[in-house]
Amino acid sequence: MTRLHKRLAVAIGVAAALTASPAFAQTAKIDAADTAWMMGATGLVLMMTIPGLALFYAGMVRKKNVLATMAQCMAATFLVSVLWAVIGYSLTFTGDGAFIGSFERIFLNGMTIESISPLAKTIPESLFMVYQMTFAVITVALVAGSVADRFRFSAFLLFCVLWLLLVYVPIAHWVWGGGFLGRYGVIDFAGGLVVHLNAGVAGLIAAYVIGKRRGYGSENLSPYDLTLAVIGTGLLWVGWFGFNGGSAFGANARAALAITSTHLAASAGAFTWMALEWWTRGKPSVLGMISGAVAGLGTITPASGYVMPMQGVLIGLIAGGVCFWACTWLKLKLGYDDSLDVFGVHGIGGLTGTLLAGVLAVGALSASAELPGGVPGLLEGNPRQVLVQAVGILATLMWSGVMTFVVLKLIDFIVPLRVRSEDEVMGLDVTQHGEALQ
Repeated sequence: MTRLHKRLAVAIGVAAALTASPAFAQTAKIDAADTAWMMGATGLVLMMTIPGLALFYAGMVRKKNVLATMAQCMAATFLVSVLWAVIGYSLTFTGDGAFIGSFERIFLNGMTIESISPLAKTIPESLFMVYQMTFAVITVALVAGSVADRFRFSAFLLFCVLWLLLVYVPIAHWVWGGGFLGRYGVIDFAGGLVVHLNAGVAGLIAAYVIGKRRGYGSENLSPYDLTLAVIGTGLLWVGWFGFNGGSAFGANARAALAITSTHLAASAGAFTWMALEWWTRGKPSVLGMISGAVAGLGTITPASGYVMPMQGVLIGLIAGGVCFWACTWLKLKLGYDDSLDVFGVHGIGGLTGTLLAGVLAVGALSASAELPGGVPGLLEGNPRQVLVQAVGILATLMWSGVMTFVVLKLIDFIVPLRVRSEDEVMGLDVTQHGEALQ
């Protein structure tokens, strides 16, 4: 790290320590600038699912499944939003249980115009609640990409309910809501474990349970319209500024650094994937470039508030290479059909970024009155942080993998997970929704 970077990191640490001091806590109140920024960040993260992820996914499936793919993103948005307000938020962010929260805010009971969450002391609690809601929405929607072209819509609706409550909520509480992983010292700034590894593992299990697409490996399953996917990538990229920058919960220098690192990681990821594809296949594809950008974005997520911008570039370069390997060699070896490479990009990216956070974390960026030295990583003389991160990864892998399998089997007992073979041939747009693109 250069001398300039060290001075900047120390300055941020001092500011964080002052604002987190007991004296500040006693006078904590809603800050207009922080509230305005978090309103914008919330809108950006919601935009990542609709229309961002909807366009990104829809552009990569076949024409006969475009509307069905968008419908899943839309359904995840409205269904998860209501469930989050009713019970998800309370179980995630209230109480002090090691494994799950409390019913203190069920149906948002007790939330007033003046209430402030102790986890975000300068914005209204209602804003903190809805910001976290957008994370739950996109995590559930991400999983659908692994089983695109064959997941029955009614089964997906049940999946949204059960997976949110049994998988997403517990893991989010463990890491962010005062659960055992957060207490143990796991760092995950914006969702490497909670969002990306969680969704990636769930997608992998779903791909195995539901099975391969009809014609996989023998028919042409090429994307319908990559222009839609490129537009979706752009919306995701911009929305990620709210995803990572907003996780600072204020209009401050840490948010600005997180945004800078995020953009640079995405750029480096896109470049690396492009270069590897050019080298191995002779031509750089548009699909490869957008995949590399999303890989960089997902991988920087857990580390974005703990590293300096040039470390973000390094994470992006690593992300492009590791995720390219996962979506080509590893996918072939394991023999699964992850339609839109949710595991290869988000799962492997989230795992890699979580480990790299333990290696590269700059302690001064997370300094506070309770923890003056912040959370330094391996390069700052704290090798234990890598072990702590590995424990978080293992816990997420096990819970998400096992419980996703249980959820899918339970749904399959109620309604078939997969559409009929003839419906898959005809396309999900017509058979599931009675509509079709002309």
